Amino acid sequence: MHAGSRRRVCFSIGLSTTSDMLFHQFFDSASSTYTYVLASRAGGEALIIDPVKEHLHAYLGIIERLDLRLVHAIDTHTHADHITALGDLRDATHCCTIMGERSKAECVSRRVSEGEVLRADGIQLRALYTPGHTDESFSFVLNPDAPAAVFTGDVLLIGGTGRTDFQGGDAEQSWDSIVNKLFTLPDITVVYPAHDYRGRTSTSIGEEKVANPRITGKSKAEYVEIMNGLNLADPKMMDVAIPANLRCGRGD
Repeated sequence: MHAGSRRRVCFSIGLSTTSDMLFHQFFDSASSTYTYVLASRAGGEALIIDPVKEHLHAYLGIIERLDLRLVHAIDTHTHADHITALGDLRDATHCCTIMGERSKAECVSRRVSEGEVLRADGIQLRALYTPGHTDESFSFVLNPDAPAAVFTGDVLLIGGTGRTDFQGGDAEQSWDSIVNKLFTLPDITVVYPAHDYRGRTSTSIGEEKVANPRITGKSKAEYVEIMNGLNLADPKMMDVAIPANLRCGRGD
């Protein structure tokens, strides 16, 4: 299924197994959202990043199949294009729901600040405050002592950047988050965004430095001008998704 399909579909991009980690990438075709499940081993602890409510059973299915114990469910920011599964995952697994310290979602179990490290059975994620798409956006760096990957939410996309025109977004902050924070990571660091609209699954810091058309060869002023001139329509689910996500996807 491709982005833009009328029917919501969640499929697995793939389960990757290394000596250090299990990694599962899911895709929601309605919102072009990527969700990530990470675990150190079958039978161990796991965490999930940017889960979509409609696919709760798919996430619980892989957790059960691999005999995992979900300890952290993370949203990189308050999404405007889908409803989060944070609350439902906490109800089902008793995991800790996590967002950044500037989130207005009062329902989360834990708020992280810049530099905090989340741990799950040997997996480490360092919280990195990266505002710009929203004023409360965080990215999460995998294996912070020798960065292997970074989960960027919407601030840095594959060959693009997240819009900056609502939820406290700011083009200058977006530039600073990307150029002065994310681009200081090693070039080989894999970038896993919260969305892609062309079927691409990942990029790297090095690739984005040299080939991101919104950033490469641009000054900060030029970037701000580009972002402030996008004039995009609001996400279709925005009026429903944001209030729901401030309740962790729960109706109550």
